[in-house]
Amino acid sequence: MDEQMLNKVANDEGFIAALDQSGGSTPKALKLYGIEEDAYSGDEAMYDLIHEMRSRIITSASFSGDRVLGAILFEMTMDREVEGKGTAEYLWTEKQVVPFLKVDKGLEDEVDGTQLMKPMPELDALCQRAVAKGVFGTKMRSVIKVANPAGVAANVAQQFEFGRQILGNGLVPIIEPEVDINSPSKVEAEALLKAAILDELDGIPDGQQIMLKLTLPETDGFYSELVAHPKVLRVVALSGGYSREEANARLARNEGMIASFSRALTEGLSAQQSDDEFDAALDGSVGSIFEASRT
Repeated sequence: MDEQMLNKVANDEGFIAALDQSGGSTPKALKLYGIEEDAYSGDEAMYDLIHEMRSRIITSASFSGDRVLGAILFEMTMDREVEGKGTAEYLWTEKQVVPFLKVDKGLEDEVDGTQLMKPMPELDALCQRAVAKGVFGTKMRSVIKVANPAGVAANVAQQFEFGRQILGNGLVPIIEPEVDINSPSKVEAEALLKAAILDELDGIPDGQQIMLKLTLPETDGFYSELVAHPKVLRVVALSGGYSREEANARLARNEGMIASFSRALTEGLSAQQSDDEFDAALDGSVGSIFEASRT
């Protein structure tokens, strides 16, 4: 593992940019960016356009390691290039931004109020490919809809099982059991989630650490035990559908958590903007998320 990357993630101020929209969420991301679905035909054209958007963000002067700690990439983004370099290599060597890779393959149907991740039979091979490309860590998302004890337990158990597999490949996993912000039992779900995570952390070997990506809690400071836990490298927050203003406000009230925003990061960016307009809009977005992450 790269000690410089580890040191940056552990100690520096900043946030993690989530640039990992997958096949299902790409059309929506492009639409928000000002590209309608009738502007392209087929998956290949769609992925070309989303890579152009991501490249525009990554190469912008407003996007660099002084405020952005890391960036989460979609597998296809990792396999592509930015200005002639592999995306992960470009992020680290040109921007001093630590690269992570989204490894999950989407969600199963809801059972017991939770959506588990689909099986990942190719996970070891994908991890080894990521290591070879200079990636530091991974991210994988599952979703908790309601406070069902069996569902929450199954969700967290699956996350940590894959997490231990990822650690075995020399990568740091970001474990993301998202609690739906519209859950009718969000407070109760968060209590079950925290207890389940604390139980699982006991099984992480000494000398190894994971990261957590969690929905911003209803009770400020609710995850402070996890922030301080020796087996947790960093606790990052997802925006979960909150506006950037709301997500930033909630984040600023949770000491020790930093942002890992996707839609809230790209809010206000448009394909129709000139480069100067785009850079200015991104600078405002990066700046506000950075400030909220400093608390």
